[in-house]
Amino acid sequence: MTWEETIEYIRTKPEYTNLVKDAYFDADLNLNVDRFYNSEEFKATLQIIKTYTKDATTILDIGSGNGIASVSFAKLGYEVTSIEPDTSSTIGANAIEQLKIKNNLNNLKIYSSYAEDLDLPENYFDIVYVRQAMHHANNLDQFIKECVRVLKPNGLLLTIRDHVIYDEEDKQRFLEVHPLHKYYGGENAFTASEYKHAITKAGATLIKELKFFDSIINYAPLTAEAIEDIKKEKTNYLKKRLKSKLGFLANIPFIIELVKKIKGINTLEEKNFPGRMYSFIARKQ
Repeated sequence: MTWEETIEYIRTKPEYTNLVKDAYFDADLNLNVDRFYNSEEFKATLQIIKTYTKDATTILDIGSGNGIASVSFAKLGYEVTSIEPDTSSTIGANAIEQLKIKNNLNNLKIYSSYAEDLDLPENYFDIVYVRQAMHHANNLDQFIKECVRVLKPNGLLLTIRDHVIYDEEDKQRFLEVHPLHKYYGGENAFTASEYKHAITKAGATLIKELKFFDSIINYAPLTAEAIEDIKKEKTNYLKKRLKSKLGFLANIPFIIELVKKIKGINTLEEKNFPGRMYSFIARKQ
């Protein structure tokens, strides 16, 4: 199947209802935009932009998919350029064009190309935003090199929600459990070191690495409350194990934290989430 065929197929299957909703794959393109625009992920992204580049006006959105981010940024008044190699009306550049017309967005330009071969001027954009696209790079170094080339000096590179693996064995585990890879075969992932090396090699300074549990940007559609519930569940399990050895001391938070530190116990284990997502914030030198 193609990527477009895969999305059209899962829309017909009840078992994928939540995935279609959570990944903004609904056939109603405006519904996807509205939900993304009001999402905690987008709010957190805007906070990063506000923190690191207050006066930005131009954004390049690479790997725009069905346009949820491009349109959301354009609705906020940014001058947005959207890059999406897929031309389909379901999940690609033509879907973004439909949204542009329907929302009367004259501040949105759309191009169909790959990030590795951008036909755009150097030193032009205040922000290059890449959501769930860097891990699909045909050539990771060239992908990031182009992202940095088109940034203005001191411009912000913001890569969002990229799958991270520890090694090849971990990658295979991720591909096996990914719900859509079996249909279209297009998933991929790199190690965190490979992403960071590509960013610095391209001439950008890494400001911050957001690991999976560091931000709702990465762990959505899980909520912050759900993450806290996971931590509580793991901590309670640890208490039960320690109670037979420590008695009432197992109920003292300081003792629990001390045991965690000594034993190297982490109540939030990334390894339990194959293909866990990271985000990276960098600035062009």
